[in-house]
Amino acid sequence: MQKYGAEFIGTFWLVLGGCGSAVLAAAFPDVGIGLLGVSLAFGLTVLTMAFAIGHISGCHLNPAVSVGLWAGGRFPAKELPPYIVAQVLGGVAAGGVLYLIASGTAGFNLSAGFASNGYGVHSPGGYSLLSALVTEVVMTMMFLLVILGATDARAPKGFAPIAIGLCLTLIHLISIPVTNTSVNPARSTGVAVFVGDWAISQLWLFWMAPIIGAILGAIIYRFIGSEKN
Repeated sequence: MQKYGAEFIGTFWLVLGGCGSAVLAAAFPDVGIGLLGVSLAFGLTVLTMAFAIGHISGCHLNPAVSVGLWAGGRFPAKELPPYIVAQVLGGVAAGGVLYLIASGTAGFNLSAGFASNGYGVHSPGGYSLLSALVTEVVMTMMFLLVILGATDARAPKGFAPIAIGLCLTLIHLISIPVTNTSVNPARSTGVAVFVGDWAISQLWLFWMAPIIGAILGAIIYRFIGSEKN
């Protein structure tokens, strides 16, 4: 249960830190942190949690990462269901805390999106379903490549959290305008359940695409990273 508790807390921090920065601070009058700040916030949540709980649970914080690590031969299949449940519950708990905080101001409006992921009219830049699909698949694929490479036994020791955190920052810098950046079904679910309506109807994409991308990343790394090659 320690591992599952760690995944719950870690995913809670990722969603509260990342989505919280987007909802509360991104466009705050005169001192908003903007796209760069939100991107850094997501990266910093992973960086800090990797050091805090990496030795307990591996610090997946993401159902797609757990599936990708399984596909990469680094994680047992029997652990997938409890890890994914813990991650989703952590994300939803963070969404609830963020809702309680954000709704304390007169200007709060869930219809603004609440940091939900979307495509079409719900994409920050109005990007299509195809654009969103390609973005989420490719970004998650690259994320898994970095995770698997940085945590390889042959990689420099102790630097994996930095590489992984900076990779997630870069992913957000690229893809926030397209989908608001998911690459993480638990992150998407954690806020979508409070928005409901369109956020729930589009949530399928932010489960399917990251998982496909994670599996592709694992397959590619098993090829390029194999010692036999």
